[in-house]
Amino acid sequence: MIRLLLVDDHPVVRTGYRHLLEQDGDMTVVAQAGSVDEGYALFAAHEPDITITDVAMPGSSGLDLIHRLRERSAQARTLVFSMHDSETLVHRAFELGALGFVSKSCAPDSLIEAVHSALAGRRYLSPGLPQHWLHSAARAPAFAQLTPREFEVFRLLSRGESPAECARLLHLSPKTVSNLQSQIKEKLGTGTSAAMAHLAIRHGLISPASPPGNP
Repeated sequence: MIRLLLVDDHPVVRTGYRHLLEQDGDMTVVAQAGSVDEGYALFAAHEPDITITDVAMPGSSGLDLIHRLRERSAQARTLVFSMHDSETLVHRAFELGALGFVSKSCAPDSLIEAVHSALAGRRYLSPGLPQHWLHSAARAPAFAQLTPREFEVFRLLSRGESPAECARLLHLSPKTVSNLQSQIKEKLGTGTSAAMAHLAIRHGLISPASPPGNP
């Protein structure tokens, strides 16, 4: 059996795709989490074959979870299953080590295909998304300079979180976040929080009307 960990902050969504995956017959969901921190703890406890995570969740994102899991184990296999499927997010997920990116708007069978592909160590991009994203090295030049931690701080700040809240969510010191914020602004050429938000919106990282704590 393929052992799966599901990470999504919507219980109804998790229940739906747990049923979808387990009815395939060779998969079992060993644990479910509603946040990145919970997902990380359950990964350590259960050591699943594959972790399936959303991107947008309260607190830090699924991209941060991928980064943390890969730091813990280079063999960690992860898939992204998200309604946010911009080119920037897709490239960032693959760069961090994800083996697949599945849009929640695709046919249900795509998620099953992605699991089997990840188990075999192959990359997968769901139908409906431009398949050249899977192989192209091109992505938003503005973000090429950001480290995974800087990118996550940028994403949180751009959606309206305060530096203090970023520090809490990412388990960093306020001083570290302040230093990262300065580095991010210098690298991206964004002098204000509004400029950061506009850049994030333009690249599909947050929604135009996102209040703090939401995608």
